[in-house]
Amino acid sequence: MAGGRRRSQHQVIELIGFFPRRVKVKLHIAAAGIILGVSLAGTALADEKLAQSKNCLACHQLDKKLVGPAYKDVALKYKDDKEAEARLVKKVREGGTGVWGQIPMPPNPQVSEAEAKTLVKWILAMKK
Repeated sequence: MAGGRRRSQHQVIELIGFFPRRVKVKLHIAAAGIILGVSLAGTALADEKLAQSKNCLACHQLDKKLVGPAYKDVALKYKDDKEAEARLVKKVREGGTGVWGQIPMPPNPQVSEAEAKTLVKWILAMKK
């Protein structure tokens, strides 16, 4: 947008028409990647906000141990466990002790089943 001039959507589409087919395919792939990245980032931010609103971050952090384990450590521990999601959803809601030491995780009845699933999926996705 040289000189600060914005182009309309129609003008951009018209400009794209001049590119060779292989360039158009690359543009579409790049655009899809950007859209997916923005979408996933928005979800991650939304789930972090859910964790904040439910006071999860009072005991847990993303990448370092606080009172409880770091979420990334939880994700790594359960990365190959097919039953992890259901077990962790139950643990979020009912609490537990012994897996990460003797400090108990208190029950969180204020977290609904659906919210617990959202949080656990978000945490388990950190295994990378």
